[in-house]
Amino acid sequence: MQHEFDGLIGFGGAARAPFAADPTASRGRLHPEPASPTRTPFQRDRDRIIHSTAFRRLNNKTQVFLYDEGDHFRTRLTHTIEVAQIARALARALRLDEDLAEAVALSHDLGHTPFGHAGERALDRVMSPYGGFDHNAQSLRVVTKLERRYPDFDGLNLAFETLEGLVKHNGPLLAPGADAATLPAAIRAYSAEQDLELATFASAEAQAAAIADDIAYDAHDIDDGLRAGLLSVDGLREVPFLAEIMAAIERAHPGVTGPRLINEIVRRVITRMIEDVIGESLRRIVAADPRSISGVRCLGRPLIGFSEEMAAADRAVKAYLKQNVYRHDRVMAVMRSAEAVLERLFERYFSDAAALPDEWRPSPDDADPARRARRIADFLAGMTDRYALREHKRLFDAWPDLG
Repeated sequence: MQHEFDGLIGFGGAARAPFAADPTASRGRLHPEPASPTRTPFQRDRDRIIHSTAFRRLNNKTQVFLYDEGDHFRTRLTHTIEVAQIARALARALRLDEDLAEAVALSHDLGHTPFGHAGERALDRVMSPYGGFDHNAQSLRVVTKLERRYPDFDGLNLAFETLEGLVKHNGPLLAPGADAATLPAAIRAYSAEQDLELATFASAEAQAAAIADDIAYDAHDIDDGLRAGLLSVDGLREVPFLAEIMAAIERAHPGVTGPRLINEIVRRVITRMIEDVIGESLRRIVAADPRSISGVRCLGRPLIGFSEEMAAADRAVKAYLKQNVYRHDRVMAVMRSAEAVLERLFERYFSDAAALPDEWRPSPDDADPARRARRIADFLAGMTDRYALREHKRLFDAWPDLG
């Protein structure tokens, strides 16, 4: 199958699309650095992200199921790798910069807490008097402030295009002329140093990373839900999109069961969604005819996305997973306990700074409660599941019962 737009072929070895991010025309870094003789700016960003401590910690952070519930369930790290693979596939087919798409995908969850979204809910509650907590803003904070690997600056000093993609991969954060006071504090603070143009869309590469996140979520949460026994193969037929896939598998492979069937379902979900995004995005590209990355940013709507039919299927899959996996009594019981762990740790650290490791303790002359709270939130958000549980045991002499 081939698609063509403006003389470029949708698959094969054609040149980069005119609206793709061009690494030779990058807007650069907040702190200027000499160019690399062997890597583009986006390749360097990808490598910096992979070598960061925050990236390594994703290996022991919950996606849906806790790390000790089974070796085959996704962690935040394996989810991130799957998103990066899908993002690269989309970028390759659409003639985008694969390295930028991968860098955005690899960085998009660096700010996630232990215990998945339960940890984010807990931190947002305890931080509500101090500006709240948002994992996307925390990801920006990680790569611009909290990683300390270089002698001349905090953070990873990523290129403008990677940072804007991280912050805006799900779309503009501000309506034109809107007040930035509504934004998370970390994003407002960084915007004072470097304007990420929060009222525009990000690059097509960042949009590819965002839709890759949706595809990965749908596919791997079906997989993990089936393996955990929270979903049944027959139950998937409640979703018309999945029922169609099941029928096609039964026609092609009558009698297939067990892991082979599960893997075939997941493979076909990913394939159908990727092919839909490529076809729909090519149609949008032909209609919009963007001639530069600026044309993508100012288009006023996403350039990369699902067709209306597949968007409806995506919503149906997510609603099914929400009801049958994320809100399952077994999962909810564990996550309520996990939220309580982080809330207790926050309260202890806030009332007793000596309970924090030396490098995380506020200075004696720092009496501002908001700054103290944010420092504790940074520490808690960076924890792995296991480290949070160990800290609970150290401070309260009890291992939490997570069900």
